[in-house]
Amino acid sequence: MFWQLMTSRRFLPLFLSQFFSAFNDNFVRNMLAMLILFRLGEDQAGPLVTLAIALFILPSIFLSALGGEMADAQDKARVARQLKFYEIFVQMIVAVGFLLQSLALLYVALFGLGVIAALFTPIKYGILPDHLAREELPAGNALIEGATFIAILCGIVFGAYAADESRQATGVAIQLMLIALVCYATALFIPSTKPGAPGLRADPNIFGSTWRSIVELVPDRRIWIGTQAVSWFWLVGAVTLSLVPVLIKQRSGGGLDVEAAISAFFAIGIAIGSLAGAILARGRIWLAPVPLAALAMAGFLIDLGFATMHLPKAEGAVSLRAFLESATGLRIALDVTGLAAAAGLFVVPAFAAVQAWSRQERRARVIAGVNIVSSLYMAGATLVTALLQSSLVGLGEPVLLAALGLLNLIAAVIFWRSFAKLA
Repeated sequence: MFWQLMTSRRFLPLFLSQFFSAFNDNFVRNMLAMLILFRLGEDQAGPLVTLAIALFILPSIFLSALGGEMADAQDKARVARQLKFYEIFVQMIVAVGFLLQSLALLYVALFGLGVIAALFTPIKYGILPDHLAREELPAGNALIEGATFIAILCGIVFGAYAADESRQATGVAIQLMLIALVCYATALFIPSTKPGAPGLRADPNIFGSTWRSIVELVPDRRIWIGTQAVSWFWLVGAVTLSLVPVLIKQRSGGGLDVEAAISAFFAIGIAIGSLAGAILARGRIWLAPVPLAALAMAGFLIDLGFATMHLPKAEGAVSLRAFLESATGLRIALDVTGLAAAAGLFVVPAFAAVQAWSRQERRARVIAGVNIVSSLYMAGATLVTALLQSSLVGLGEPVLLAALGLLNLIAAVIFWRSFAKLA
């Protein structure tokens, strides 16, 4: 089924467009994070990196509902092409911000990319059931999720090296523009769809439509529980990705190569877990792995916290080889990879179920509602994390990771009970 989808025009252009979009978002976001960590904002690195993540997430809270309405009312492929065209102009701001080494411009551009992502997400997930059969949804979602995190890996690696002082700024700016053009070019080949709700008009009151998108998820118990599961996945991912880079630099002395390698382990783990979820499902909507994967996430997070809890502040730089040859470094790498694999196994069945359970005429709005709730989870969690990291509270990254692991134990019990009632 994987090969059948990857050689089909009903799937491949969407796959490529979302791959390069995810690559671009994470290229820019990680480039900004590395500039903060190593060049422009070292003194307040933790809160500034967390703020960048929150700034990217914020538009998803208020604009996802609008994106869902646009997608249900129109040809989803046409809307996707329009968004990728506008993204070219946002990318110009990124390029100028990088050339000038301006954190302010890069933050503005990151917010702009967040706006595009908020409007695009209901399309890329809402269009899958339009082009795929029900039994193809787990495989399609696994490919999308796996490719998304491989794109995140590539974006993280290239973003990290773009922040290196030895790189030519003009060359990086040209690369940024080429990425945006490729995103648009691949979107041109996404097959058209019939509008799910042709008479629907987008509500200009984004606050009202946002609230309505959340409220309309609640009556269907299956979709509401699935929404909580998908949102929990994004919360864990957002908090982990805000804490681990700071922990690596400050506790182990890892440089750009170590940061890139750990990010690679995370992305590869997500891809492995996502594909495993699709293989285990065998074309079914099967939720049994979700609570078990939450337990595994808890174990890896708690171990990651304890592995670094007693490490002193790093006094010097550590090479990637030295990091991986040390017992603590190897333990961190294994915990990050295991956590990511469990997370991939956790989200694929949950998201495939939400798509399958949604009615065609409002599927994009359901996906938009899920995206809003996920964004609220991520934004709230990252802002709380930034507060707990700040001098007002002063909790270290290892303590916060272990605490997140304990919360995952509670989540595993909740999802086990919730999904058992749906069976």
